[in-house]
Amino acid sequence: MQINYFETNGQDETQYSDRIKNFSSSFKVPTLLNRCRIRKSKGFAAKDIFFTLFALPFFGKDFFHGVIQNRNAPYGKDSIYEFLKSETFNWRRFVLFLAVQITSFFEKLTSKSREKVLIIDDSSLARPRSKAVELLTRVFDYSEKKYIKGYKLLSVCWSDGASSLPLDFALMSSTNPETRLQGVTKELDKRSCGYKRRMEAQSKSTELLEPMIKRILKMGIKARYALMDTWFAMPSVIKSLRQHIHVVCMIKRTPKIHYLFQGKPCTLEAIYRKLKKRPGRARILASTLVDMKYGGQAKIVFVRDRRKKDWLALLTTDVDLQDEEVVRIYGKRWDIEVFFKMCKQHLGLEKGVQTRDFDSQIAYTSIVMTRYMFLALEQRREDDPRTFGAMFRAFCDEMRDLDFMTALKRILDLAVNKLRSRGEYVEETYQSMISAVFGAAIEYFNLDRQLCQRS
Repeated sequence: MQINYFETNGQDETQYSDRIKNFSSSFKVPTLLNRCRIRKSKGFAAKDIFFTLFALPFFGKDFFHGVIQNRNAPYGKDSIYEFLKSETFNWRRFVLFLAVQITSFFEKLTSKSREKVLIIDDSSLARPRSKAVELLTRVFDYSEKKYIKGYKLLSVCWSDGASSLPLDFALMSSTNPETRLQGVTKELDKRSCGYKRRMEAQSKSTELLEPMIKRILKMGIKARYALMDTWFAMPSVIKSLRQHIHVVCMIKRTPKIHYLFQGKPCTLEAIYRKLKKRPGRARILASTLVDMKYGGQAKIVFVRDRRKKDWLALLTTDVDLQDEEVVRIYGKRWDIEVFFKMCKQHLGLEKGVQTRDFDSQIAYTSIVMTRYMFLALEQRREDDPRTFGAMFRAFCDEMRDLDFMTALKRILDLAVNKLRSRGEYVEETYQSMISAVFGAAIEYFNLDRQLCQRS
């Protein structure tokens, strides 16, 4: 793995190099690359080029300064571009295979009662200076409230509430050829991954959700709910997804969508007016069961929107879920917003590599997602004490065996030891205080035991 030719100016850079090597060996990344046909028939090894691109932001480098102008690099830009432009590399399988291994590691650190969720969302990728990039289109950026040149990145992430990982993605162009600024510029075998990715890019994003969820669940990813924003919360999408997983989503107020309520088709506004609201300043205003247009029952929970003094509506296909749980679980959708922001601002998703080839866009996006998985793994190892292994379990066993009296004695002994250096009078005073505390505690427990025996 060729990453040691970067100039390391301190202990932090050396530590990153060691951690990347440990990440590669622990999860057998070179083997996964080979299994997904990410290999070269001649020239430099694909795994070396992969880790060169993977490591760039961790050493404070970009593509231009880290590869093109780096005299220590064993290969130049032509080898890098040839690697990125391959239409036979199955990047989708690689991202999913790696995510499956990391989620298995996280499963050992997570309680079985905690809900694991899949989060579906998209975000715009800006290419403002591009002109001849393959399948470049005009997309609407909701954060800037205007149309920009670029793509839509449709992503599915996994979250257990403590960590999140990207599982699958699609770079979306436009279904309308007139909206696209550039068409397909490469002739490909229809059996290749590159051809299938281009067909995906020209289809509707809602048509890709069910195949994505099916692939993810088939690989053994454990998740109880799929979370979506209003953009994807259409009755047809909910119908297709609920066959595989329960859905929790925010639904929009529109006169075009009706739900069967009290035997009549009603809009969301009409349902809200008919319900009795909870008094006071309750966060949850009301909830009810409805029948969906395409069959199946669902629960709608109305919550207070404190920003606009209005209300929002959440829908779940799990009708047995409590109202408070619906709100809490939907709150995990924020993890994917953190994912998008991190990838764009710190991992070079938008400006890392400027290429015209669509396969290069797919390859580089996959590498950025691998960087995010690496960071999520390192953060979990740093923050979660359960990664200490046997030492953590021994500590938990010791704490579980402590009763109340023993724990109280340990605390008071620590206080006496700290105050012992202050003089004999202080020590005598605290010794008598400890005797008084334990005497009162013993009398309390004896009284409680007598009351229990009488009852």
